[in-house]
Amino acid sequence: MAIDLVSRHDWNARAPRGDYSQLDSAKGVKVHYTGGRVDPGIVGDHAACAALVRSIQAYHMDGNGWVDIGYSFVACPHRKVFEGRGLHHLPAANGPGLNAGHYAVLGLVGNSGLVQPTGPILHAILDAVEHVRARGGAGKEIKGHRDGYSTDCPGDPLYSWVRRGAPRPSGGEEPPPPGPAAPPFPGRLLSYPPVVRGDDVRAWQGRMRERGFDLDADGAYGPASRAACVAFQRGQGIADDGVVGPLTWRLTWEAPRS
Repeated sequence: MAIDLVSRHDWNARAPRGDYSQLDSAKGVKVHYTGGRVDPGIVGDHAACAALVRSIQAYHMDGNGWVDIGYSFVACPHRKVFEGRGLHHLPAANGPGLNAGHYAVLGLVGNSGLVQPTGPILHAILDAVEHVRARGGAGKEIKGHRDGYSTDCPGDPLYSWVRRGAPRPSGGEEPPPPGPAAPPFPGRLLSYPPVVRGDDVRAWQGRMRERGFDLDADGAYGPASRAACVAFQRGQGIADDGVVGPLTWRLTWEAPRS
């Protein structure tokens, strides 16, 4: 079982307002949609997915008064899974009295705009399902939000898929293959200022050139390297601090080309 997990740190989540309630085990997962318009442009812009997740968190915290985003995990069109409340934390999205029964997994589709879940979104939902089964004490159930609660969620397309047993997509709906495995992280952060020099910088710059960035592989991490790093991080929907740490290093090699 593999999951491409975007940690709370990497999507710049706000800290929860207080402690979560413990969720030792659950019957399974309930699937959700946003209930509003989702810009179809997120399919080609992963940074927009992260921005959407942050806006949902803000609405749940500031509008609903919840301690945090209501979902356990969020599945996006790039087969990435954003960590919401995460494992063993009671969600808030399933409805009063129903949260202890299931984890809550949101697919980034809505009731207008991007309505039909793509293959990678369905894969990501199932990656999250397997994750909570393996590590979160979740059982085998996969249901829709509307099961047991009066709502249109998760919308007809997603709910139809749930009712069919939530099968894995196949054929042309498969996500693109990952890039080559990243070499071991060099053990130091690549950042500017000051200029950092070395063979590790040259290796990273060379891979960035292969990804299409106009960057000299001169072994000197200066302003141009930092600018390329920030652009790459934004494209991946992770923290755009311009520093090549373990996550940015790995994604430089392994993230699918857009």
